[in-house]
Amino acid sequence: MKLLLALALLFLSACVGQTPVAGGGPPPAADAMKLAAGDKVKVTTYGEPTLTGEFQVTPAGTLAFPLIGDVQAAGLEPAALAGALEAKLGAGYLLNPKVAVEVLTFRPIYVLGEVQKPGEYPYTPGLTIRGAVAKADGFTYRANQKKVFVKRAGEAGETEYPLTADFAIMPGDTVRFSERYF
Repeated sequence: MKLLLALALLFLSACVGQTPVAGGGPPPAADAMKLAAGDKVKVTTYGEPTLTGEFQVTPAGTLAFPLIGDVQAAGLEPAALAGALEAKLGAGYLLNPKVAVEVLTFRPIYVLGEVQKPGEYPYTPGLTIRGAVAKADGFTYRANQKKVFVKRAGEAGETEYPLTADFAIMPGDTVRFSERYF
């Protein structure tokens, strides 16, 4: 019994710190859900309707906000952007401002290669490879349905992965399906 308990503890200690990845795909990048150029957000400044609205993150990674000008948004999570806006608005413009930021649309994904309709498609949270293929109206008859090439936003090149139905797609990903030879 003691030996069985020791083996179980040894097994559990070997698993500590490892994150399971559904479907064997790559883990989402740590900054995958952070804001980037092209994302559209809704900023709500409580009690200030003139400081509430929809804004798009510029190619420079900033948000042009009334009164305070450009605010760095790229690389921040929505809550961190809300904190930055509160700090700037509280520095001489408003007393104790309360700001909320929600993402309306993330940057699009690109589905290329052996699909019926390759192109740019809107990202939706929780999107999997199955959803990306469905957006592109399915595979062509030549598609290799055993592997997929993915280029994550910010990475230099694409990486080959085994194709599984629950493979996670992130905002800004480029997904490419090659053709099979036999």
